[in-house]
Amino acid sequence: MPLFYQHNINESTKLGVWHIVEPEDFFLAKVPLQHDITHPHKRLQHLAGRYLLRFLFPDFPNELIRIASTKKPFLPDEAFHFSISHCGDYAAAIVSRTNRVGIDIEIPTRKVARVRHKFLHAEELAIVEGEDAVFSLPDIETENIFLRKLTLVWSAKEAVFKWYGNGEVNFSDQIRLQPFHDMAFMPETGKMTGLFLKEQTRSLELPFVNFKEICLVWVMT
Repeated sequence: MPLFYQHNINESTKLGVWHIVEPEDFFLAKVPLQHDITHPHKRLQHLAGRYLLRFLFPDFPNELIRIASTKKPFLPDEAFHFSISHCGDYAAAIVSRTNRVGIDIEIPTRKVARVRHKFLHAEELAIVEGEDAVFSLPDIETENIFLRKLTLVWSAKEAVFKWYGNGEVNFSDQIRLQPFHDMAFMPETGKMTGLFLKEQTRSLELPFVNFKEICLVWVMT
């Protein structure tokens, strides 16, 4: 059973990451396929995410999940709040009986550096650009740290977007984070802080875990 990671935040809130190596039948024995998904790997990701919901809380009613117009999955009675993320061969989920939640996992790649201007605010970008020389150095380890930190910021903003759940969020202007100032150091775990600036200003804390394979970030309010 490839449970990659589990964190019980409190009695009512849990999260987990699943490394997907099983065939479809493994998941279908536990959870229904509620959508017509033709791509085999995307279908596996979908099933693994919903399997995790019930793994974390055995009484989670998967069959009652509905999809909002913003594409956010939800339960009509809100007996649980939850968020799901997929990336590569991994699925992540956070579930809470009492708290609004969001989660995201990402695999660090060079693409995140090329598109950083699309999700970073000018102030965030200035911090990153100040370290841009690091990215051009032939030190692979330093470059990997730089890419991982950019990925964590991107993942944090995705987690906030899912936490919000109502779509139409400008990542650069309406989700503002305090990026890492020391781009040459990469902690395994930590916490970012930020502001959500749509509708009303909300202060947020975003814990993260740096695995070798993926970056994991979540938010709970």
